[in-house]
Amino acid sequence: MPDSTPDFEGYSSDDNLVENLDLLDDDAVTQRADTLRRGLDDYELDDADLEVLDASTAGPEEIRYLPTLPVVAIVGRPNVGKSALVNRILGRREAVVEDTPGVTRDRVSYRAEWNGRPFTVVDTGGWEPDAKGIDASVAAQAEVAIDLADAVLFVVDANVGATSTDEHVVKLLRRVKKPVFLVANKVDDIRQEPNAAVLWSLGLGEPHGVSALHGRGVADLLDLVLEKLPDVSAVAKREVGGPRRVAIVGKPNVGKSSLLNKAAGEERVVVNDLAGTTRDPVDEQVEIGGKVWRFVDTAGIRRRVHLQQGADFYASLRTSAAVEKAEVAVVVIDVSEPISEQDVRIVDLVLESGRALVLAFNKWDLLDDERRRYLEREIEQDLGHVSWAPRVNISARTGRHLEKLVPALETALESWDTRIATGKFNAFLSELVAEHPHPLRGGKQPRILFGTQASSRPPTFVLFTTGFLDPGYRRFVQRRLREIYGFEGSPIVINMRVRERRKR
Repeated sequence: MPDSTPDFEGYSSDDNLVENLDLLDDDAVTQRADTLRRGLDDYELDDADLEVLDASTAGPEEIRYLPTLPVVAIVGRPNVGKSALVNRILGRREAVVEDTPGVTRDRVSYRAEWNGRPFTVVDTGGWEPDAKGIDASVAAQAEVAIDLADAVLFVVDANVGATSTDEHVVKLLRRVKKPVFLVANKVDDIRQEPNAAVLWSLGLGEPHGVSALHGRGVADLLDLVLEKLPDVSAVAKREVGGPRRVAIVGKPNVGKSSLLNKAAGEERVVVNDLAGTTRDPVDEQVEIGGKVWRFVDTAGIRRRVHLQQGADFYASLRTSAAVEKAEVAVVVIDVSEPISEQDVRIVDLVLESGRALVLAFNKWDLLDDERRRYLEREIEQDLGHVSWAPRVNISARTGRHLEKLVPALETALESWDTRIATGKFNAFLSELVAEHPHPLRGGKQPRILFGTQASSRPPTFVLFTTGFLDPGYRRFVQRRLREIYGFEGSPIVINMRVRERRKR
């Protein structure tokens, strides 16, 4: 059946919405939002809904964030039961579990709760046993997960015992200054407890024998973990008043290290024509335009086919972690070459991480008129989905126009921090729906009951609705938000919560 979704992308922009919003009285806007909020009491709401609604009570100039929950990372080699342990902690089958090694490949976060205390549990992937550079790949996965956690559960198969790969990861764990719990999994009954005792040899302290499959010992383990966890995550919380963190990302050999060196005023990192010179993220505090920033030079992100090589896979993981820790990412693009699928994929990586975005077109001094015409066409075709990102044309080698990075970074970060008052946002939604209502679906029309900005960094909006909103309509809402409030340089996230009326 052909898709009958109307083309919201084609809706023309007019000034009526802006004029109507400007004419609204602030008190009337607030009262209307309060009325809509009270109307939600007739619908089924869960605890997560109430948290979002509580955040909506922040004032127009106040930035409130949901609690930064402590993070527990679960690491270990494939097939030791990491995902099964995640499911046991969650109390539901959330993570995919199979007997085949390497099913989990990404770091996946889940919200968990034990004895009334919420926290975040992170399931990590293992590694392919026949991949090249296996030791580097294993260390990369473990290091990234450990770096982004407040506590670590290191899972070992008690029936197999400690392997050489386990011992390799242990070397990393001994160096970290955070709680590490050695979990001896697959201890299904008391007869297998001696298998767990053998793991004292790893030197990580007492092995905690559990059975992720049957739940044996998991409750006692969680009690111990929660004793060591902070109330607020030390890794999720951001520095107050410190330099803003800027990740410099791009494919190999586009000039990322040259950009950092020119900004720092010294040869801070090695620059070579050989692609992939940088392997580890390098932090450096720099001063540009009278402001201090913390720039992070990252390894170039190669095409997927190259990620099987151990060193490059390791570097790519570290780059992804650096983007997650940053507040804004500068994607460096070499204008002397056509914009590639790889460039677009790196931009999408920044969008997925929810970071502010600035596009830096490097080697501008090498551009001739003919290449400039082609470049503008490539930007329109390949980077049209981030047309809202500030663009800066620079030469990292000579330092040309480097100072223009500052206003671009400030604009992107200001948008990233922006919060819209709940009253104004609901007034915006009311005017928008009045102009362009959602189309009928099966004889019914989804309604937006209430909207709120749940958080900033990036601006995240939650719409409480009576039905599913088409993706095209959500993009339409995003576009109108940008037309009225700007958000230049920041992604916008719109989530839905479809709710039904309470049964009387």
